[in-house]
Amino acid sequence: MTSQPIQSGFIDRLRTRAAALERRIGFPEADEARTARAIRRLREEEWVRPVEIRAGADGLANAAQRLAAGEVDGVVAGAAHATADVIRAGLRVVGLADGVETVSAAFHMVFPAPEERVLTLTDAAVVPAPTPAQLAESASAACHAHRAVAGEEPVVAFLSYSTLGSAAGPAVEHVREAMDIFRHLRPEVAADGELQADAALVPEVAALKAPGSPVAGRANLLVFPGLDAANIAYKLLERLAGARALGPILQGLRRPLNDLSRGASVSDIVDVACITALMSPGSEG
Repeated sequence: MTSQPIQSGFIDRLRTRAAALERRIGFPEADEARTARAIRRLREEEWVRPVEIRAGADGLANAAQRLAAGEVDGVVAGAAHATADVIRAGLRVVGLADGVETVSAAFHMVFPAPEERVLTLTDAAVVPAPTPAQLAESASAACHAHRAVAGEEPVVAFLSYSTLGSAAGPAVEHVREAMDIFRHLRPEVAADGELQADAALVPEVAALKAPGSPVAGRANLLVFPGLDAANIAYKLLERLAGARALGPILQGLRRPLNDLSRGASVSDIVDVACITALMSPGSEG
């Protein structure tokens, strides 16, 4: 995550919502320069209650242990650790949430004013070639994440090169199967698929390609068929549409332990800490 900060009323609201929760967020990389500056800012602004965890090479494992024990409400790491190490600590120590079999990740794309919409993209960082069940599970986890980050109900589109039967092939069937599984997991969530991106995002196109769809061009959570497409899409939105990428935000762990790009800025670390607070148990809604 290396996008430049943008002035955003949404970001201000995100930080304010986090501040109201007074969550304890652990930082196992408190000695790392950018992380240390982020901790100072978080403490000064009182957006979260930073907990500095300095334990050398074992800091990440110790932070995960404190998270599992409920001594902190979330953990942010990755400025000095590889993503694989962060995920490994989460799996081994914190564990998966009930009913979850796979860790996934989402990026929350914040578009600049005046639109300021938030699009959640999953999975853009962890699972290269997800099965239909993994796609559905990633989408289900992203629903919680979207509510926490965006403060609104998710509207889910399972993306493909086909819109509701306009094309055929194994990849299309793959997405349709994922959609069927998701409907059983989250029957209360507005969702549809398979959809092309324009039918998912543009109401005028949806009226032509997918009339009567419960998504109808108003999707705010996009489920990509594979990591390649999701990762490429988030970088295009970041570089060409001026969106700010918040993430990757890990999904599926029992408690929130979030990863950072090793190129993360101080603002990136601050905002991932605020997202982590919003994802903590009891925060949704």
